[in-house]
Amino acid sequence: MTNVDWDAEAASFDEEPDHGLRDPEVRRAWAGRLRGWLPAREGDVLDLGCGTGSLSLLASEQGHRVTGVDLSPAMVTLAREKLAGRDAVFLVGDAAAPPVGEQRFDAVLVRHVLWALPDPGRALRHWRGLLRPDGRLVLVEGVWGSAEPVGISAERLTGLLAPITGRVSVERLSDDPLLWGGQVTDERYAVVAMDPSGQERGEAAAAGQ
Repeated sequence: MTNVDWDAEAASFDEEPDHGLRDPEVRRAWAGRLRGWLPAREGDVLDLGCGTGSLSLLASEQGHRVTGVDLSPAMVTLAREKLAGRDAVFLVGDAAAPPVGEQRFDAVLVRHVLWALPDPGRALRHWRGLLRPDGRLVLVEGVWGSAEPVGISAERLTGLLAPITGRVSVERLSDDPLLWGGQVTDERYAVVAMDPSGQERGEAAAAGQ
């Protein structure tokens, strides 16, 4: 999986129901989940491994300013076309170390990328550093296949996040066929991890009331 030629895959990438979100019901399902995961107020969202920009488009439609990063120039070209005219920028680069300089974000959104990285713990620490106070990591991951499963379990991911984030919530996604265009039996989930500095500041403010 990690050796896939994503430039070659770009033209057909959106044919998968959860990639292209072409089915209105699938699209609504993802939009609803994303609305719950991303900050309620308009903000800056970094979409890593953005592919053709389907989740970027949903985030943009919900009022967020989007920066997308993907290693595949062909994917980035399609994402730019999909979000033409919107407040969105797409960059070619490594999701593990995105080329965003000193820019900071209200949310870092990553779907089905972390499991394929050689050092997921290091990537998470780097992404944590890209958050503003009160920011959040939104990570959609899973474990796929039965004979030779690949992926990252929710248990392992929450363990990696524990030392570097504050509140962590896990949302199981396997039982919602609308997200995937049909029933699935493997482990699919989303983790939302809040920035601890923002959480601590909020608790201090509450204690001072």
